[in-house]
Amino acid sequence: VWRVGAVGVAKLPQIGFKFTTDQLFWLAALPGLSGATLRIFYSFMVPVFGGRLWTTLSTWSLILPALGIGFAVQNPNTPYLVFVILALLCGFGGGNFASSMANISFFFPKREKGNALALNAGLGNLGVSVVQFVVPLVITAGVFGAIGGEGVPLSDGQKLFVQNAGFIWVPFIAVSAIAAWFGMNDLATAKASFADQAVIFRRAHNWIMCWLYTGTFGSFIGFSAAFPLLAKILFPEVNTLQLVFLGPLVGALSRAGAGKACDRIGGGRITFWVFIAMSLGVCGILYAIGMKGSPSAFPVFFASFLFLFAATGVGNASTFQMIPAIMRKEIGRLETGMSTEQRVKQSDKESAAIIGFTSAIAAYGAFFIPKSFGTSIALTGGASAALYSFLGFYLSCIAITWWFYTRRGGLLFDVERGGPTVPTPSLRPAE
Repeated sequence: VWRVGAVGVAKLPQIGFKFTTDQLFWLAALPGLSGATLRIFYSFMVPVFGGRLWTTLSTWSLILPALGIGFAVQNPNTPYLVFVILALLCGFGGGNFASSMANISFFFPKREKGNALALNAGLGNLGVSVVQFVVPLVITAGVFGAIGGEGVPLSDGQKLFVQNAGFIWVPFIAVSAIAAWFGMNDLATAKASFADQAVIFRRAHNWIMCWLYTGTFGSFIGFSAAFPLLAKILFPEVNTLQLVFLGPLVGALSRAGAGKACDRIGGGRITFWVFIAMSLGVCGILYAIGMKGSPSAFPVFFASFLFLFAATGVGNASTFQMIPAIMRKEIGRLETGMSTEQRVKQSDKESAAIIGFTSAIAAYGAFFIPKSFGTSIALTGGASAALYSFLGFYLSCIAITWWFYTRRGGLLFDVERGGPTVPTPSLRPAE
């Protein structure tokens, strides 16, 4: 539901809506803005309400944007403001992810957290690819018959049923909500008040990981939102909507498959190389844009984006794997008065809260990346300015990962390389 709009907005001009390119990018970006904001609150709700109740309620809430989109697109006179509101409501789907990650972190020991989080997130992110694959298919047929409304005839004689982009998810939402209520369990050890979790705001590494996870997950979800519309604008001669689902698919699969490698090699070491790979991917996209008009421009553009998506997927897994390892070391250093059992319990609670909070902050990438492309195109006539800004951000992530975590003396150096314990970078709790 969170990413339904990213695919649907590309079809709005074909069914009679007279929105500008910048307005379309706004509609693609707004679910990211609301979803990221909701994630901040959702990430703390599982320990307060319990995973079972919260997952059930938050899943049912997805009915609102799914039905709303289905009805709104059937009338080309629907005001732009209505689409803005529906785009913001799609953010409910983004909020769900943060609470699911915080919830699952309680169910696995440290040695298995990286793989568990990677599988949960990878399969969740697979939904982005499913949306971008399914929506272009279901909008070409009257799947729901008379109940779903009439299609819009095109010049080639075909009909578009864009309303199906919303309606198709309603039965899946209902089944998921019912399954959550009857199939999930709560853990007594996962209970904590907001005050108990608020200690993470005094942990300096919480804010550092927000920056790094914005570079990985923020890029994944942001490029997922922007890719369909950007590809269609830059290469209008190519039927890109049949291909763009491959980007999120590659990212989701690489994330799900990277968990065990992160547990074995170390999240910090992998994250460092991931940001180097992402920088190279952006350079490839810039090169493809520069050779636009050449027959090989789109293949290079598309291949570079797939490489970038693959790197973001691995980085999503590696950055999440870093958080429990960081907090085990930090709690041991900062809470010397606690017993070993208390330190383990405290680090698990803080890790869960940080995982949810970092995913919330990183999700703003779903707003800033498509909006950056829209602004870049509006001001300069092309997307290169936005890509150069992303490249600069990734270079900063390389430096931060190396300085705080992977260099000799970094916090995770001895953990990941099995070497002797060495002094770590001095970081006092944030005031």
